[in-house]
Amino acid sequence: MKKFLKLQKKLIVVIVIIFVLFTVGRETHEYFSTLNNDEYTRNDDGHTRSNDEYTRSNDRYTSPHIYLIDRETENVIYEKDAHSKTYPASLTKIMTAIVALENINDLSEITPIDAETYQNMVNQNASMAGFYSREEVTYRDLLYGTILSSGGEAANSLAIHVAGNVEGFVQMMNAKAIKLGLKDTHFTNPEGLHNKNQYTTAYDMAKLLDYALDNGHFKAIITKETFQTTSTPDHPDGLLLKSTVLKFLNKEEQNGFEIIGGKSGTTSEAGQCWATLGLVGNHEYISIVMGAPLEDINDPDQAQIADTLMLYENIKTGK
Repeated sequence: MKKFLKLQKKLIVVIVIIFVLFTVGRETHEYFSTLNNDEYTRNDDGHTRSNDEYTRSNDRYTSPHIYLIDRETENVIYEKDAHSKTYPASLTKIMTAIVALENINDLSEITPIDAETYQNMVNQNASMAGFYSREEVTYRDLLYGTILSSGGEAANSLAIHVAGNVEGFVQMMNAKAIKLGLKDTHFTNPEGLHNKNQYTTAYDMAKLLDYALDNGHFKAIITKETFQTTSTPDHPDGLLLKSTVLKFLNKEEQNGFEIIGGKSGTTSEAGQCWATLGLVGNHEYISIVMGAPLEDINDPDQAQIADTLMLYENIKTGK
């Protein structure tokens, strides 16, 4: 009888222990599940992101690399493979322009289009603003030609006149990238023509654009739809430069948001890329889409535009 009572007590103790372990385990699981489902989490770069937004299906976008951020709150609204290296194409010129701006004292100063790099751009079939070799223009003209028209001759002339040679300017670009903490970015030229050692990420490009937009001159340039350059003997009426982003947009496509500026980039290797600044409500957003497939460079499908519009539309609707 005594043995039976002892056995009974042991069984009761075991049952109590099992019950306690089960209860505590369930509560612990529910606690950590709650932590994992907080409305917002913070990623490795310190920016806050919305879990609902972050977990949206990537399949709706064609571009393989996307980063969308609220400039004011620094909330990451959407990202897709944003930390993988990819080719920047002419998004490179964002760095070219901001480095030049920070090293030019007088934007009205006259400077000639460099003849050697001009011919090099022609030989490589680079995009051009329309200046002529040795044409005397202002630094302001070169900056607008670099950003709005994506002119390779303008970008290289900036490099030559700021640093003395292209190589020295590229060193300045890479030094700036290091200073800004762009850990996965490296440049080999100022115009963005393909080079396997010239690369960046959607995240780094967003960080660069956010920095550049704090410069008043840069923001004025990238948000300008058109710009008339100064009169020269080669172009008495100047050149009418048009934004390679804003000229493809119309108000009807932007219901409840507005894309107010941006930079495009396209090469066969980089695909179709857009870096834009948009307004939704009273907030500024930066959208980076990179690598949209390009089957025919002479007849692009403009998938990067469709992706960009969808990103801003989804901010407005909260999808």
